[in-house]
Amino acid sequence: MKDPNTPQPVPFFSVIVAVYNDWPALEGCLNSLAQQKAGPSFEMVVVDDGSRDPAPEFVANWSRVFPITVVRQEHAGISVARNKGIQTSDGTVLVFIDADCRMQAGCLTALEQKTTEAPAENCFQLRLIGNCANLVGSAEHLRLIALQRHLLQPNGRIRYLNTAGFAIRRSKVSEDGNLFNPIAVRAEDTLLLSTLVRLGELPIFVSNAVVQHRITMSLAACLRKDVRSAYLERRAFDIIEARGVAIQMTNQDRWAIMSSMWQATDEAALGKLPWFVVTGRQALRLLVSTVYRIFH
Repeated sequence: MKDPNTPQPVPFFSVIVAVYNDWPALEGCLNSLAQQKAGPSFEMVVVDDGSRDPAPEFVANWSRVFPITVVRQEHAGISVARNKGIQTSDGTVLVFIDADCRMQAGCLTALEQKTTEAPAENCFQLRLIGNCANLVGSAEHLRLIALQRHLLQPNGRIRYLNTAGFAIRRSKVSEDGNLFNPIAVRAEDTLLLSTLVRLGELPIFVSNAVVQHRITMSLAACLRKDVRSAYLERRAFDIIEARGVAIQMTNQDRWAIMSSMWQATDEAALGKLPWFVVTGRQALRLLVSTVYRIFH
């Protein structure tokens, strides 16, 4: 852990992870971060969002490898936790990933190179991939490939923001560190994207800074989470709609992405079953969101 009485050099990156009852997944995330040691300087900030159990001992043990700070708060949701991480951190560039994500080799080095090459740019979306070791992971990989391909623009910007791998310069964040709207308990990254759209500042896509999203849940557990998420994220989408910002996909976009995913199954040699998993999950989320709107 950092010693508050000892002056510390300012790291280039602050990697911020919010944790809520998912300590086992975090160990793999920390291990992947240790593989970045040969690259730019960084610190790790873990925000415990009121988990049932405090941080296990293995988390503190990583302080022998790289600077790490663990802060605990009452359970308040992902947005508040990430803001707490910003307020606790010192780095010049803030990097957000999830506990179940793994930075691939050279990720921070590639991100540093892009931020140095483009000093006028403030926001960066890292390339996300899935873990194809199982059906759920293959479906996630397929979904991420199709989304990023469809939403990437010719100028290198992307109309997509996913805090499983997103970076922003500290200078772009307000002094109080409140980057994320506390009202948004889900889709907080999409709400942030709507702000960037209004400012005309879409993230730059960093294709060689790769983060792998490893889903350990079963398909049944994913479906239950989809239902809950589709309900909770309506708060964020209601705010976005009130702002008059067009973020949600049109039916034309959805058909285009479904077609792209179908083609990608052959490119990635995944078979067609992951395509049906992705489309089924998306249809479920859309159904729940529609029902919510009808009755609210």
